[in-house]
Amino acid sequence: MRILFVEDDPEQLEPLSTALSHTGHLVDGVQEGETAQWLMQEKTYDLLILDWMLPKVSGLELCTQCRQQGKNTPILLLTAKDTTADKVMGLDAGADDYLIKPVDVMELLARVRALGRRSPQWLGDQLHLHDLTLDLPSMKLKRGDRTLLLSRREYQFLEFFLRHPGQVITREQLELNLWEWDNQPESNAVSTQIRRLRRRLEEVGCADWLETIYGIGYRLQANS
Repeated sequence: MRILFVEDDPEQLEPLSTALSHTGHLVDGVQEGETAQWLMQEKTYDLLILDWMLPKVSGLELCTQCRQQGKNTPILLLTAKDTTADKVMGLDAGADDYLIKPVDVMELLARVRALGRRSPQWLGDQLHLHDLTLDLPSMKLKRGDRTLLLSRREYQFLEFFLRHPGQVITREQLELNLWEWDNQPESNAVSTQIRRLRRRLEEVGCADWLETIYGIGYRLQANS
C-alpha cells in the first residue's frame, strides 16, 4: 500500500515508517500538517496515518477535510489523547481506527493490515496473473513449484503491475507511484528496477511477460 504517515515527532515517525517499509509498504512520511494537505491533493493513498496533535493543521482537521472532500481512504488516528470522549471525537471526525501512544509496532502493523482490507483497492492477500501469484504478506512470488522471496523494491514494482494487468504503464506513472514524494529517482532508476524484476520473473519462467512498449512504457501480461 501507499501510505501517508503524518507525525511531527521524528523519533516516532522514522522507526515506524521504517517498520512499515520493511513490510513492503511505500511510505510518504511528513512532519507538518500543511505538507500533508498538499500531498493529499496531489497523490492517491491507500491509507492515511495521522497524528492528532500536529502544529498549525492538526491530524483531526486533516481527517475532517478528507471526509468533507468525499474521500473514503481508510484513516488511522494516532494520539496520546486517550479518553472515551477523545476517541468518540476522532471516530466521528471520520477516522476508521484509533491507536493510543506509545505505539506498539506489531499492533500498528496489524491495524494497517486490517485497514488495508477495507480499501476499495483490496483484492485479497494474493494477486494473480494466470498461474503467477504474488503473496502480499510474505512478499513471495510463486509459480508452479517455484517460490521466490522478493526484495522490497521488486515486490513494490510487481505489485503495481499486477494491480494493472495488461495496461501500458508509463515511466512517469512508475516514478509517481513507486517513489516517496521527497525522493526523486535518478534518470536510469526505472530501467534498473525493470531489469531486476525481469530477472526475477525469468527465474519462474516468465521474463517475457514484462514487455517494453517502446517510447511509452511497460506492460505485464501473461504469454501462454
